[in-house]
Amino acid sequence: MTAKHVLARHALAAAITATLAMGLAPAAFAQEAGADDTVADSEAKTLDTLMVTAQRKVENAQEVPMSITAINAESLDVLGSSGGDVRVLSGRVPSLNIESSFGRAFPRFYIRGYGNTDFRLNTSQPVSLVYDDVVQENPILKGFPIFDTAQVEVLRGPQGSLFGRNSPAGVVKFDSVRPSQEFSGYGKLGYGSDDMINFEGAVGGGLSDRWSARASAMFQRRDDWVENTYPGPNDGFEGYDESAARVQFLYEGDGFEALLNAHARHLNGTARLFRANIFKPGSNDLVDGFDEDKVSLDGFNHSELDSRGASARLRWELGSYTLHSITGYESVETYSRGDIDGGFGAVFLPDSGPGVIPFASETADGIPDHSQWTQEFRIESNTGTAFDWQAGLFYFREDYDVESFSYDSLAGGAQDGYERVNQTNDSWAVFGAATWQATDRVELRAGARYTWDEKELNVEEYWNTGFVPCVLNGLCTLEDLAAAEPDGDLSAAPEDKKFSWDLSGTYAISDDVNVYARVATGYRGSSIQAAGAFNAKSVAEPETSTAFDIGIKADLWDRRARLNASVFWYEVKDQQLTAVGGSANANILLNAEKSVGRGFEVDFQAWLSDNLIVTLGSSYNDTEIKDDDLAVSVCAACTVTDPIDGNGKALIDGNPLPQAPEWTHNLTARWGMPLDNGGEFYVFTDWSYRSEVNFFLYESEEFTGKSLVEGGLRVGYNWGYGRYDVALFGRNILDEVQAVGGIDFNNLTGFINEPRVVGVEFKASF
Repeated sequence: MTAKHVLARHALAAAITATLAMGLAPAAFAQEAGADDTVADSEAKTLDTLMVTAQRKVENAQEVPMSITAINAESLDVLGSSGGDVRVLSGRVPSLNIESSFGRAFPRFYIRGYGNTDFRLNTSQPVSLVYDDVVQENPILKGFPIFDTAQVEVLRGPQGSLFGRNSPAGVVKFDSVRPSQEFSGYGKLGYGSDDMINFEGAVGGGLSDRWSARASAMFQRRDDWVENTYPGPNDGFEGYDESAARVQFLYEGDGFEALLNAHARHLNGTARLFRANIFKPGSNDLVDGFDEDKVSLDGFNHSELDSRGASARLRWELGSYTLHSITGYESVETYSRGDIDGGFGAVFLPDSGPGVIPFASETADGIPDHSQWTQEFRIESNTGTAFDWQAGLFYFREDYDVESFSYDSLAGGAQDGYERVNQTNDSWAVFGAATWQATDRVELRAGARYTWDEKELNVEEYWNTGFVPCVLNGLCTLEDLAAAEPDGDLSAAPEDKKFSWDLSGTYAISDDVNVYARVATGYRGSSIQAAGAFNAKSVAEPETSTAFDIGIKADLWDRRARLNASVFWYEVKDQQLTAVGGSANANILLNAEKSVGRGFEVDFQAWLSDNLIVTLGSSYNDTEIKDDDLAVSVCAACTVTDPIDGNGKALIDGNPLPQAPEWTHNLTARWGMPLDNGGEFYVFTDWSYRSEVNFFLYESEEFTGKSLVEGGLRVGYNWGYGRYDVALFGRNILDEVQAVGGIDFNNLTGFINEPRVVGVEFKASF
């Protein structure tokens, strides 16, 4: 570990210690305050009530019996100041990790260590993303940029009753700023390292007495910051330009409201950059002389993406009841191509490297055609009595093609393989939930959902003339693939029927302190992987999860501070896992008998003085795979530390789930000095820490990611009572460089975190 990395960890520890120390002073002061201090305390700054929609209706977060963290608009602005994508949220709330082997296009979410490392474009995830009340099912849709966003809510634990299938780990919920009758908007422009440009803007207001609208847009770009020292098809990597826009219309009538939304996204840039042999054999240290600014690749690297969507959210007030209709449409087209071996040449040629390149590998994946339709009808009661309920119907339909390509880097990138599959998914659900205020202090809640889910996958075209084991003449056909299938069938059509439920209770110890307990279940539908040159078709059966939570939510120091804490335990039965291994190029779906997770989460926020507000989050997640007989193929070149069975496979019983750090911590602090002219000088800093992670199902020395510390700093001045703001900013200010993922295909290939970015930003609001 370098001195720089040691300094990073000490810096975070010192910051947390200082924050806690400062927090003790207000606590002691509050305990010792006498009657003369009452007036002064009452005029001190207090925390705003945090309103969330975790239960599909607007509520005070302190009264919702669930582990929830919300990120507000100011924090989102700071995190995204360097033009970052949705991965900037990783580690910024307890128990949330986000990573990607596709870069900006395909984020993978993990809550409490529970997620999915599968990189195929028809995969599903156990963390659901809901954007403006519409589920984003395909993993490419989950990367929609964050701009003009009012709030992001992270709901931890199964959400199978109100949000449905594919949410057994939790939900990340995005809510855009809604139109209103008030004329308002903003414009923001940032410039930083590597000619980074980050622009956002929005404008909205009333069109008539009943109609209002809001239009918003963003544009981000960055030059390539990695030089290709090999004369390949790309001179540099990691550059991109991305744009997105959203327009909303709101109609507010007598007892009727309609919110219409249309949005689109375009991305053009380089795909995830893989770097060959960056690990020292036998350790997870980066090789001596590692230079994050240079690579040597002979393959082509490119990523492009276009998505579009629309929704109509309608609401009717029917006396003591409210009827909701939510209609959503999403579509995406994407293509991503990369040099998988991470280097140039091959070991059997006169020149290759860096390190050993057993053979060249260059592949691409794309979605040329996609559509997703969703429809929900939901009715809720507003009786004003001790008992309220909601119930509804939900329909989901998805139909899309996935294309996979292979290329020969040693022949100028000539295509030598192709596969196209079609997958459809139909799902129906009926659901309901109820709340009963049993006494002045006790509230009980329950929810249930029954889901019918069907998928169908068909291989429509396949050919390969490259390095494949299926036929000696170098040509694979659909018949060859079918012959490799146990049943000679390339299609699969699993059908699942599942019942999910949750029960919870809240007890009010006082007006400011609530304790709660919750038990909830969720499930993820069956997954299918098509047959390919190296693998037969595989189908993973549905997984189910059960989680128990006990927590406390408290407002402290006359509402100048807020503390939320929870402990949890969960079990996933038949968990779907993706096994990859370089020596056999295995890439299959399988089910583990079960996995378990346990831990805790803490969220703390406080005004330590009228000028200083801090937030502190922490989580512990202990995950374990429990399956005595489960064995997976291993890497071709790494040092495996698991027991090996007679077939050369690793026994993974007892291993942690991949990409599941035990510890995560996050800290923010904002100090402001008001000026007499209505301006303010301020400093905002934010830090995140995650402990080491396992990249794959098996454990190895090289593919264990080291702990990672990243920090941000913003120094600014605003005037006009906050209408104008100019700031200097830095992201990853300690320039921490760590591997955050690996490719165990044929060597010790990995990819690293985002670089340090510094810049300046101006924002004007009206």
